Amino acid sequence: MVTAIVGANWGDEGKGKMTDMLASESDIVIRFQGGANAGHTIVNKYGKFALHTLPSGVFNDNIVNIIGNGVALDIEKLLKEYNSVIADGVPAPKLLVSDRAQMVMPYHVLFDEYEEERLKGASFGSTKSGIAPFYSDKYAKIGFQVSELFDDKDSLCKKIERVIAQKNVLLEHLYHKPLLTVEGVYETLMRYKSLIEPYVCDVSAYLSQALKEGKNILLEGQLGTLKDTDHGIYPMVTSSSTLAAYGAIGAGIPPYEIKRVVVVCKAYSSAVGAGEFTSEILDEQVADELRRRGGDGGEYGATTGRPRRMGWFDCVASKYGCRLQGATDVAFSVLDVLGYLDEIPVCVGYDIDGEITTDFPTTVKLKKAKPVYETLPGWKEDIRGIRNYEDLPENCRKYIEFIEKQIGFPITMISNGPSRDDIIYRNK
Repeated sequence: MVTAIVGANWGDEGKGKMTDMLASESDIVIRFQGGANAGHTIVNKYGKFALHTLPSGVFNDNIVNIIGNGVALDIEKLLKEYNSVIADGVPAPKLLVSDRAQMVMPYHVLFDEYEEERLKGASFGSTKSGIAPFYSDKYAKIGFQVSELFDDKDSLCKKIERVIAQKNVLLEHLYHKPLLTVEGVYETLMRYKSLIEPYVCDVSAYLSQALKEGKNILLEGQLGTLKDTDHGIYPMVTSSSTLAAYGAIGAGIPPYEIKRVVVVCKAYSSAVGAGEFTSEILDEQVADELRRRGGDGGEYGATTGRPRRMGWFDCVASKYGCRLQGATDVAFSVLDVLGYLDEIPVCVGYDIDGEITTDFPTTVKLKKAKPVYETLPGWKEDIRGIRNYEDLPENCRKYIEFIEKQIGFPITMISNGPSRDDIIYRNK
C-alpha cells in the first residue's frame, strides 16, 4: 500500500514527526519532490534532527530510504547529512537514489544568490539553495541527470559546453560574475559520481517490484499546498509541485497506487518568507510569545533559522489545502503549544471587498483579504502525555471538532508533543 504524507499550508506543519511516526509502519520511505530548501524536524531516541534531503525513515534500520526522480538532488548536502546522522549514533541508513534524479549544481546555488542580490527588496525570499535555477534548467532540458554521470567523457563535455554557453552570457552581462569552464563543471560531475555511485538505482523498477511484493511505501512531501507552483500563492511559491498527486510522478509509480493521503495541519499557522498570510498575528508581542512556545525550541526555519511568521489557524486555507491534496486523514500537530491561551481566535472566512468567502482565492484577490475570526475558549492546561482523545480537556476537544467541521476533513491524528510517542489516534 502507498501512503502520501504532505502539508496543508505554507510548510513547517510538523510533517517530519508524522513521517517518522508513519515510517515505523513502512518498508520504504521516498522523497518525491523539492530539495534542501526546507527541513523536517524530528525528535527521537537519537536526539533532535533537521533533515533537509534525507527521507525521514532513516531512523528505522529496517526501512529503505529513497531519493526519487522528482527531487532536486544536492549530492554533497545529501551525503553530508547521511554521514552526520551516523556520527550521532544512528545505524547506517539503507539509501537508494534514482538514476533519473537531476542534480543541483554549485552554479545553481550561485545563480540563486546572484538573483536575490539583483532583486534586492523585490526578492522572493529564497533560501538560496539553488532550487529555482535547478528547476528552470530541468524544464529547459539543460540539467544533468544522475545517469549522465556514467556517460562517456566526450558526450558529457559537449553537453557541458552547450550548457555553460547560456550560463556565461548571464554571468558576464547580467550578474558581472566569474564565468564557468568546461573543465570545472566536468570535475564537479566526476566528484559527484564518486560520491553517489554506490546508491544509484532504477528506482521505478525497484518500486514496481516492491508493490508486487505488497510492501508498504510512504511518500514524503516537502512544504505544503500553498507553496505549490500551480495552486499556491504564486509567485511566492516553491519551484516544484507539493501535492500528493505529484508523488506518483516524482517517485515513478502509477497514480492509482496512492491509497491514503495524510495531510498535516498545525493547530495554529506559521510561514517562513514572503507571501500572503491572511491570519498573520500583527501584534508582535503576541506573535513572539507563540513563536517562543511553538514547536520544539521555538518557531524558526529548519533550513534558514529565520523566525517564522505566526498566525492563528486558518480554516479557509486549510480546507483548500486538504481538498487539493485529497486528504483521507488530517494530522493535527503541535496542539499542546496552545495550552497557555485564555482564548484562541480561529480564521473562519475572508472579507474581500466587503464580501465574506470561505473559498481560498487566487493571489490577486488574496492580497485584499481580511480575516474573519471566531474566538474559542482555551483549555489552560498541559496536554502532553495524554494518549486517549476522551481524556483531553473539553475545550480542547471542542477546538479540534470546531476546526474539523470548518475544514470538512477528518482529523484522525493529534500531536501533543515533539516525540514520536506524543500522538493521539482518533477513529473517524
